[in-house]
Amino acid sequence: MTFRDHVTVSAGNLRRMKLRTVLTSSGIVIAIAAFVAMLSFGAGSQRNIEGEFEKLGLLSLMQVSSARPGSAGDTAKAPRLDDAALERLSAVHGVELVYPYDAFSVRVEGADTIRTSKAQTLPVAALRTRLHANLLAGRLFESDTAREVLLSQDMAHDLGLGAPDSAVGRRLILSVRVSTIDSGLAHVLTGDGETLFARLRRIKLDSLMYRNYRTRVLRSEANEALRRFVGGYIGSQEVVRDTVAVAGVRESRRGGPMRGEPVAVTVRTARRFSSRGPVGGPTELFAAMSKGTLFSGSGTPIEKEYPNVSISFNPRVPYSQVRDSIQAMGFRVFSFAEQFESIQRFFLYFDVGLGVVGMIALLTASLGIVNTMVMSITERRREIGILKSLGADDIDIRRLFLVESGIIGAIGTTFGILFGWLATRVLSLIALGYLRNQGLPEMELFAMPPWLLLIALGVGIGVSVLAGTYPAGRAARVDPVQALRGE
Repeated sequence: MTFRDHVTVSAGNLRRMKLRTVLTSSGIVIAIAAFVAMLSFGAGSQRNIEGEFEKLGLLSLMQVSSARPGSAGDTAKAPRLDDAALERLSAVHGVELVYPYDAFSVRVEGADTIRTSKAQTLPVAALRTRLHANLLAGRLFESDTAREVLLSQDMAHDLGLGAPDSAVGRRLILSVRVSTIDSGLAHVLTGDGETLFARLRRIKLDSLMYRNYRTRVLRSEANEALRRFVGGYIGSQEVVRDTVAVAGVRESRRGGPMRGEPVAVTVRTARRFSSRGPVGGPTELFAAMSKGTLFSGSGTPIEKEYPNVSISFNPRVPYSQVRDSIQAMGFRVFSFAEQFESIQRFFLYFDVGLGVVGMIALLTASLGIVNTMVMSITERRREIGILKSLGADDIDIRRLFLVESGIIGAIGTTFGILFGWLATRVLSLIALGYLRNQGLPEMELFAMPPWLLLIALGVGIGVSVLAGTYPAGRAARVDPVQALRGE
């Protein structure tokens, strides 16, 4: 018997048992539909994450920060992430761009609205990377010395500038509060309505020969001078203003290592603000004290230290090579490419888990094929006997039943893929509607790549043929003499 003969005879037998064939195939349909829907969700989630990495160019981006205290050893001192460190990082093989995360508090004045927010210094070279070139309207800075600003979409809305297109070109006033040594010293001399000389006149000069009195006076005056200096340094801050034009409006991005502040300013604007002294409130000031930059300003500035630095490297250079070179300098490195590999491993395990669940349902459905084929042997003993008496051997009988189980699996798998696809479409519409109502970015949660369809088709038919192995072997062992005599 040829393969065509096997298919013709098997199809004829299945047509005669329509109800049994439909019921048996229904189990395969449900199992394959669940299998396809679950793997489609995993494939869709993986595609969304991979698309985000590609869109932002994260595979060639690293975040560098200072090592935690003690991480470099008990005696080794962790290196500072300052301008000198930026030069060393720029010299690493494969590194194309290095720019720090430099943010400060800023007051933004629009036409009729005032908002306090965070501003970030971004050089033009950094804005040309895919991570920051996410403009909704306008353009990037013309140069690092331009008096321009980039706003997030949310900030433009909060300032009442309307749509992104209408916000481009509008004039804004940026202002920051900076602390100066002069204000601190002036408060020491004439703070709280009392001059320093008035306090000195209250000291009993003849009692200074006594140690206890002298110690008490020195401690009291030192504490008072420090209190007045800090109060004047923080409470009497100078306001520095700058008028800028909105060059463009960017997508709003909140949190995480990919965060972008609502306001982006040029290097020229940031230097103008920081030239007089530390910018911001008490939090920024105490941070400057801990880093040793409290008294930096015009004249002889103290080198600034940054919380983290972004590095863009050549995609053709292995990320591990760049990472190891930077870690050898004593810095901590967060590599998006390394994270991407971890995500890919996670999705591999995730897809395997979903596949196992689908396989359990499919194996359960395959029991129906075994039951159908075993019952078919009992009902078709005469047919098997006639075929063997006409020259069919055991292999032909075995192939006949395997083809029948394969046809049942092919029918069930085809309709299962179709119903699985329809289920993902319905669930996708529901998910998109929910995301839209919650004001969240819309995304397609399901994907149907060709490999998924091929795997579903192969698994469905393969399990069905495997389920027919036992009935086929049992049918091949039927004695034709006994089969015909029994009839």
